[in-house]
Amino acid sequence: MKKVLLAAVFLVGFGFSNAQEVKAGADPMQDKDLMTWYHKDFATTKVYGVNTENAYKFLESKGLKPKTVLVGVLDSGVQVDHPGLVKNIWTNPNEVPNNGKDDDGNGYVDDIHGWNFIGGKNGDIDIDNMEVTRVVAKYKSVFEGDDSTKNKANQAKIPEEFAMYMKAKDLFTKKSMEAKQGFKTYSMINEAIPVMVKLLNGKPLTPENVAAIKPADQREAMAVQVLTQVAQSPEFKGKSAAEFEKAMSGQIKEALDYFGPQEKQYNLDYDPRKEIVGDNYDDYSEKNYGNNHYEGPDAEHGTHVAGIIAGLPNGKEIQYGVASKVAKIMSVRTVPNGDERDKDVANAIRYAVDNGAKVLNMSFGKPVSPGKNVVWDAFKYAQDKGVLLVKAAGNENEDVAEHLAYPTNFKNVTDEKPFVNNVLVVGASTNKNDALRASFSNFNKKMVNVFAPGEEIYSTVPHNEYKYLQGTSMASPVVAGAAAVLLAYMPNLTPAQIIESLVKSSNASTANQFGDFSEAGGVIDLKKAAEYAYTNFYNGKAGSSKKAEKSVKKTVKK
Repeated sequence: MKKVLLAAVFLVGFGFSNAQEVKAGADPMQDKDLMTWYHKDFATTKVYGVNTENAYKFLESKGLKPKTVLVGVLDSGVQVDHPGLVKNIWTNPNEVPNNGKDDDGNGYVDDIHGWNFIGGKNGDIDIDNMEVTRVVAKYKSVFEGDDSTKNKANQAKIPEEFAMYMKAKDLFTKKSMEAKQGFKTYSMINEAIPVMVKLLNGKPLTPENVAAIKPADQREAMAVQVLTQVAQSPEFKGKSAAEFEKAMSGQIKEALDYFGPQEKQYNLDYDPRKEIVGDNYDDYSEKNYGNNHYEGPDAEHGTHVAGIIAGLPNGKEIQYGVASKVAKIMSVRTVPNGDERDKDVANAIRYAVDNGAKVLNMSFGKPVSPGKNVVWDAFKYAQDKGVLLVKAAGNENEDVAEHLAYPTNFKNVTDEKPFVNNVLVVGASTNKNDALRASFSNFNKKMVNVFAPGEEIYSTVPHNEYKYLQGTSMASPVVAGAAAVLLAYMPNLTPAQIIESLVKSSNASTANQFGDFSEAGGVIDLKKAAEYAYTNFYNGKAGSSKKAEKSVKKTVKK
């Protein structure tokens, strides 16, 4: 899983490009408008927000009374006592806290706020492999062992596994090399920061001041090269030497924190699973493992996602989630610092469904999936229970028909329609109308349903703090929150109806081919979706009306 698209600057031959653009002269940590931009009404502001407040006003104007909707956050963990989240965290009503017993008989002891499928008696998994690493480690001796005759026989005997292995091997070779180079490059820059500060000699960082520097040796020449690029960035230009040092050190730390773990993620001999979780990983039918550590060792990603769905204003912080008035968060820890495992994803879906979640947010993905069938079975299980799955499209700037991002609701890219009707795939949009698709967001007219705000999203993070992050990981919970709002006021809605309502009512845009990037061709508008659902599906009671049933059939047959 791509945990975040780094707010740190990225290098290509020392050429910087900001993944998170900051307006010149503005401090994003003080910009209240930026903190809540994704809630804006496009009709009045011309910013592609999701029209949160007007949606509530419309639904309440119809005399509808909301019912609380439980949203499962399948992620890296959630700080359940964060001041901006604590009032909207689910508590299992059938479990007595911390008595060491499985009071509700669901197979999980003391699951008060959810469950952790990547932990055990010996702690919690932090860094795990990428899936391509696990596939190469498992199949290398099978397909490329010492016996060439046996290799060819195995390749012919299990061709699907061989194709997956070859794809994984190619990605493993490429990505592991990039990881090593990235860590080396950022380490060099980190070591050069004191040299850069010294060369500035107390002067502010400007292109003119950098141009006047005369490097004395190769080390200083490299420092000047970096300074020259950084001085062009609005985020750094004009900063004092001290301000530059602080900002640069922080961003390089993020880069090192990103590349550092990859030494283990792409290590064929590294496998923390058996020692920490202690399950029989190859037994996909096994479900009673894990622990009740809802946060885990690194809950930044999951806590940010939870805040986007149901965060509440806290103190001076004005950030709030789309479904803050109607949703409760269930934390189902599923995703490590690395790739999620199919067994855990399937069990997490089933756990959340069985414990009452009606919307599940899944901000993760990977290019290969050895256990995709067990995940697909869980998708079908959720569909049969009337549960909506909201999934991030992925952050590779790719067409997902050409580069699958598992788990996917299409068993084959050539299929006319998905094999289930309860999965909503989300791309990331920006607050820039002339560049509405976020540069990192995956896309496809058939396989991505909608776009939603996913760049410069301010939300809760661990240690009671707040932060801007970006990615389709942030767009997905915007949509999960929107779905929860619709379901809270109109509980008779089915997943297919929610999807149709959001797709059909999106604010369309044709700028820079944006209309071709998703089924909706636009960014969701919660008020318009509420109007669409109310007009077409709502009948004032639980269960679908005849009109709604016809619409579902029509939707499924697309």
